[in-house]
Amino acid sequence: MCLAMPAQIVECLPDDMAKIDLGGVLKDVSVGLIDNVAVGDYVIVHVGYALSKIDPDEAKQTLALMASLGDSGAL
Repeated sequence: MCLAMPAQIVECLPDDMAKIDLGGVLKDVSVGLIDNVAVGDYVIVHVGYALSKIDPDEAKQTLALMASLGDSGAL
């Protein structure tokens, strides 16, 4: 099963790449599929690619829900 996750852009890199923060883990991903990506944007990430931008409030709610599931042992 695959899961796309919300992550925040922390640095824009050359060649359509960006560094994201995914729950404290920093990872370089391709942002070539999205226009006008900026530091602070939240994006949906799947297997190394940012697929779309997401509303910051929705991203934070989703991350909080996933964290609570992890804390409960459900994940």
